[in-house]
Amino acid sequence: MKIGVLGSLTVGRTIAAKTAELGHDVVLGTRDPAATLARSEPDAMGTPPFAEWHGQQPEIRLGTFADAAAHGEILFNATNGSGSLEALGLAGADALRGKALMDISNPLDFSRGMPPSLFVSNTDSLGEQIPRTFPDAKVVKALNTVNASLMVDPGQLTGGDHDAFVAGNDPEAKAEVIGVLRDWFGWKRVHDLGDITAARGLEMYLPLWLLLFGAVGSPSFNVKVVTEQA
Repeated sequence: MKIGVLGSLTVGRTIAAKTAELGHDVVLGTRDPAATLARSEPDAMGTPPFAEWHGQQPEIRLGTFADAAAHGEILFNATNGSGSLEALGLAGADALRGKALMDISNPLDFSRGMPPSLFVSNTDSLGEQIPRTFPDAKVVKALNTVNASLMVDPGQLTGGDHDAFVAGNDPEAKAEVIGVLRDWFGWKRVHDLGDITAARGLEMYLPLWLLLFGAVGSPSFNVKVVTEQA
């Protein structure tokens, strides 16, 4: 399958590498491919320069956001949340039309330092802003509640005994995304939370995620939904 990944940092690289490993034809999109390849130092988060990573993943093609969106039969938005709408605009509404777009982004606001706050919450979400701006894209919120490594390998934590969540308006796109989570990435339990307004809750989990990160001292954790036994 042809895969388009928007975003060249840790999440985008992780999704691109996993889907390529599974044999899919992957184009990873960034704003300026030449500038991305020219960087020689780790970024502020300590992520190694793209060229170093790409040298180990030569089968993954690097292009613009528009290149990745036009290429992909299914798309992954792995951009920084503050730049997601702009990146998708550069990808082009025509290239997004009719495609399942898995939105992994979070509306994190670092303008006042750490810890970040959310630039949208409560009565709206980034997950809702995307389909309002690009109504022909079939947006499904997913995987934004775990770190990049767990996104594509949930089995590394308690054998995968923890939960993923999805939200979206298009039943077919949501079924396609659930299939990706289960069949490609190995998620055993995926909870469908309903329409895209459920992205509000998924994004508002991030402040708690950050507190838990500080408390447990590792980003490799997740939640498990436990119900009362009948």
